Amino acid sequence: MAWPCNLWHLWPIFKQTMLNESSVIEYIAKTFPDVETTENFGYAFFFYKTERMLPFATLGASDNEYDRLSNLDRPGVYRLNIGISRKTFQALFGETKVDVKNYDYTALDVIMPHPEYAPQNFVCVLAPSDATFERVRELLAEAYDIAVQRFNRQNKNK
Repeated sequence: MAWPCNLWHLWPIFKQTMLNESSVIEYIAKTFPDVETTENFGYAFFFYKTERMLPFATLGASDNEYDRLSNLDRPGVYRLNIGISRKTFQALFGETKVDVKNYDYTALDVIMPHPEYAPQNFVCVLAPSDATFERVRELLAEAYDIAVQRFNRQNKNK
């Protein structure tokens, strides 16, 4: 990225404002024990241990034939998707059914219901800033805890 010489003083602020997808992937991998990652269709899928039915989070960094809604082919844009509890989802978006048509899924740095998986209590955010990522950390921790509980329920007699 070429910066005009009169804006160089803003570079440290700009650099710290948005997280890139590799820093988010690294955060998830280093923060949550026993996370396994699979990549498919340009997405990284995050699972707890060997459970492969439902990821607790996914990260898409490019459009694919199944999903072009967020225009992820823009430079530096990626979408983090997180599966949270119904209680948290309703606290964020209300108790009535969410109308996903009311959201701009190309908007950066806004926590929104997932365009397809909102009924399963998934949220998404495109290229979160450091400030938004503070809230995202809490959502990721909740999603991870849900995945651990699900794994333990499914494997308690094994």
